[in-house]
Amino acid sequence: MTVLTKVPDVVFKTRVRDESVGGPNPFRWQDRTTAEIFGGKRVVVFSLPGAFTPTCSSTHLPRYEELYDEFTALGVDAIICLSVNDAFVMFQWGKGQNATKVSLLPDGNGEFTRKMGMLVDKSNLGFGMRSWRYSMVVQDGTIEKLFAEPGYSDNCPEDPFEVSDADTMLAYLKEAKAAA
Repeated sequence: MTVLTKVPDVVFKTRVRDESVGGPNPFRWQDRTTAEIFGGKRVVVFSLPGAFTPTCSSTHLPRYEELYDEFTALGVDAIICLSVNDAFVMFQWGKGQNATKVSLLPDGNGEFTRKMGMLVDKSNLGFGMRSWRYSMVVQDGTIEKLFAEPGYSDNCPEDPFEVSDADTMLAYLKEAKAAA
């Protein structure tokens, strides 16, 4: 696993609502750069293997959504859920999860995840290439703290969920604030 100090420079392919498009699906493509997402902000990112998967849907995303206000009270500007899924899948998953505070960011080609050193092969589950589960605090593009789940490997027979959860991240931020 590669240890980075800055988030990789990539362009994310996202979909945004635009009423001028008209029709039943008024969305258009919009590129978002790493600089736009992280520049001048303190952002919590958590990355997971896939939208609609059990742990991601029952615990990982819902808990970050539930604790969102506590994160912002500690100076976090945004919380982003990232997955190697396309924009359409992430949109529908967010809608189904009633995610209104956490931003869902599609890494459809896995470029960000690969450059983070977190792309793993999950072909043993029929998933193909996916993100290893992790979370991080990013301050103006610099990685302040990274929590990567143990056991990082291709075709891992387990899906560890011990340190990338919302409560671990919140505890870290509270501790960091108390120490400042």
